Formats: sequence, structure tokens, C-alpha cells
Amino acid sequence: MKLPDLDYIRPKTIKEAIGVLVAYNGEAKLIAGGQSLMPMLAFRLLAPEILVDISRLPGLNQIDIRPNGIHFGALTTWRDIERHAGLKNAHPLLAAAICHVAHYQIRNRGTVGGSLAHSDPASEFPALVTTCGADVVVYGPGGERTIKGAEFVLGAMTTSLDPDEMITEIRFPVWPTARRWGFEEFARRRGDFAVAAAAVFYDLDASNRAVDPHVGIIGEAERAIRLTQVEEFLAGRSIDRDVIAKAKALGEEVAQTSDDIHTSAKYRKALIGTMIERALAAAAGIQRGPVAT
Repeated sequence: MKLPDLDYIRPKTIKEAIGVLVAYNGEAKLIAGGQSLMPMLAFRLLAPEILVDISRLPGLNQIDIRPNGIHFGALTTWRDIERHAGLKNAHPLLAAAICHVAHYQIRNRGTVGGSLAHSDPASEFPALVTTCGADVVVYGPGGERTIKGAEFVLGAMTTSLDPDEMITEIRFPVWPTARRWGFEEFARRRGDFAVAAAAVFYDLDASNRAVDPHVGIIGEAERAIRLTQVEEFLAGRSIDRDVIAKAKALGEEVAQTSDDIHTSAKYRKALIGTMIERALAAAAGIQRGPVAT
């Protein structure tokens, strides 16, 4: 496949990049790693007038672990996250989930900002942003604004980002060291897009009951979501095998799935339930029993 005819520019500053976006009035596309954009151009799913290469903009590839949370520059790559020495302690759920992102070559170039702006429903990072309550910082002609993660992803490959804005930073809240967490994903091959996945975490009170549980899933057709019904069920309970089994059943019941080229809605529901079960078991330190034969 050949790319459509288009112009190319590499701005030196964020303001210069925004100026190009404004000038082209929705007909410009930002490119950094290009891991999703280039195939879409090749298949003529997109045909912008100009590519705006932001891959060398300064100050956008940092990972800052601060007292109030973790800040990722939009140009941070998956390999940057994997190589960061302190991230496994600062946010172990995120570090574990990123290991499932794509294949080695893609992790070298793919960026967190690009993944979030693309917002594929099967991508891990938009699901983490939604589940963990991260904030998305964007910059446009009116300056900087901050969007809550749950409000940023609107649907399949649809966000609240305006055509003349770009993501500059993603800010995750502080992660308590005693927090319990689990992440489980099912894909046809390691590195492929998830067919279903679950990210869960909760804190514990003095009686070892779950406080403020979060249950995020990948597998619904439009976008990753939090299953608030499952969260409400888990709140205030000790997470044991019986509670996990009921949470699994509830997750399967409330998940809104549909048939697609990969699997049926019914099978995906069952997968979501299994991912919730396994993630909760991991969070609670409960080993799964042997599979019956």
C-alpha cells in the first residue's frame, strides 16, 4: 500500500505544532511513533493534508515520580516505561499491564500519548487511564487544559481532544504501597490486541475489607470502562473465593459485549468474567486451583 499524497513538517516547539493544526483546520495529523497512524494511512483510512511530526519536541518524554503521583510526557515510549527502575514500585499495576502492549519493535517507538489519542478499544493504556482515574493534559490555541481520563475517551477511536489540540502529559494519582492489585489479559498471541482484560485494585481497611475498589475491563465494543456494579459489590467485603466467584458472575452479567470478527458476544462475556476472577485472585493473593480434566 502507498501513502496518500501529503505534506510533512517537523515543528520545533509545541506552539509551532499547534499553529500548524490551527492553520490546517482539521486536515493535519500529529505523528510521533506512528505505530497506528502509518497503517491507517497505508490503507487510506485517513488522508490528511499534512503530517505534523512531534517526535523531537523537547520535554515530552519524561517520567516523573512525584509525591502527588506519576507524570508521563506524551512522547514516553513503552520501552521507556519498561526500563524505568522506580516504576514497578511506584505503580506496579501500570508496569505489569504495559508488558502486554504490542510486540518488541512497536514498544520501541509507540508512545503513551499516541495510544491515548488513537484510543483503540482493545488498547491497554486508555483502559489504565480510565481505571486509575488519571488526568490528561492537553495544549491548544487557548492554552493548557486538563481532562479527566474517564471523560477523555468517548468511544471507539473517539476522544474529547479538539482537532487543534495535542496531548502533552498524562498524570496518574499517587499509588499507596499497601494497595492490592491485579491485571489479567487474554489475547490470541502475546502482544496482540486484547480480546478481554481486567485491571483491578483496592485498598484495605483495618478489618481487611476492600476500600474504594476499581474494576476496569477491556472487551466492550466501544471503549474500556469501569464496572461500577462490580465495584459497589466488592466495597466493604473481604475478598475471598466466594466473593470473587460472585464478582465474576456479576461482571459477566453487566458487561455489554457484541459479536465481532474475533469472537462472539457470549464468549467475550465469559472471558471478561474469567479475567475479573483471575485479577481479583491475584490481588487477594489467592492461588487458582488446578483445572479439572
